[in-house]
Amino acid sequence: MRLRKLVPSPLQPAARVTYNALGAVTSPIRLMPDFLVIGGQRCGTTTMFKALSEHPQVMRPGVEKGIDYFTFNYGHSEGWYRGHFPISSLARLRTARHGQPIAFEACTYYMFHPFAIERIAKDLPDVMLVVMLRNPVERAYSAYKHELARGFETEPSFERALELEDERLEAEYERMAADVSYESFAHRHHTYRRRGQYVEQLDRVYSHFDRAQVHVLDSEGFFAEPKQEYGRLIEFLGLSRFEPEAIERHNARPGSPMPESASRFLADHYAPYDEELADLLGRAPGWMR
Repeated sequence: MRLRKLVPSPLQPAARVTYNALGAVTSPIRLMPDFLVIGGQRCGTTTMFKALSEHPQVMRPGVEKGIDYFTFNYGHSEGWYRGHFPISSLARLRTARHGQPIAFEACTYYMFHPFAIERIAKDLPDVMLVVMLRNPVERAYSAYKHELARGFETEPSFERALELEDERLEAEYERMAADVSYESFAHRHHTYRRRGQYVEQLDRVYSHFDRAQVHVLDSEGFFAEPKQEYGRLIEFLGLSRFEPEAIERHNARPGSPMPESASRFLADHYAPYDEELADLLGRAPGWMR
């Protein structure tokens, strides 16, 4: 059972502090992650996370799907991070019939954060990384609707939010570089256009990790053939064969269609980035075919 299901909402912040403290104390006997889902945001990673969590060998964090340790929680100790994962002996008992336990977390901010990948490479050099990409035009509008619905975006016009992006990010990178615990609200919540410049982010990933450690898939292909893509993913992770009963889409954000002017602007903006991405991957991503 997850903490949010066991504890009433008003008590969850205090319960989370207690949980983290206990986890840190017992961290030496806990698992460390074998793989990370690092992005991208609004690309189907919640669905992937839930499908992976169903695998009998896979151990997810105890509270949230993503811990954000390598972004704005990097000021905490490694013990604090490790404390979020299951106790090793209990995990081995649970997975005994299927193989060794494999721990993971899914944080879509890791791929986009300017310093997270370097930190992951330093602390978890052998970790495997999973990346899910989506048509960047659709992703940008989905992210905007998501932030608007959550109250993190107050600009009622998507076009205006795109115009404001650079202004909102002014000096944020310098603040993030100066303070490992600094959580940039604008960088985390208002980067609709930049997050879709995938080639820049994957360049950073490949500069720190061998390509054999990185599995990149498209959300278009994943949702068109979920069982086949899931099978390829668990093979990459070295997991035993397993097929979930159903892979259902989660966190979809319905709403009004994207303004045509914004769609044209973003399509033109992303065209050169997508061409570079295809060269980097050695294949055209699903939305270009």
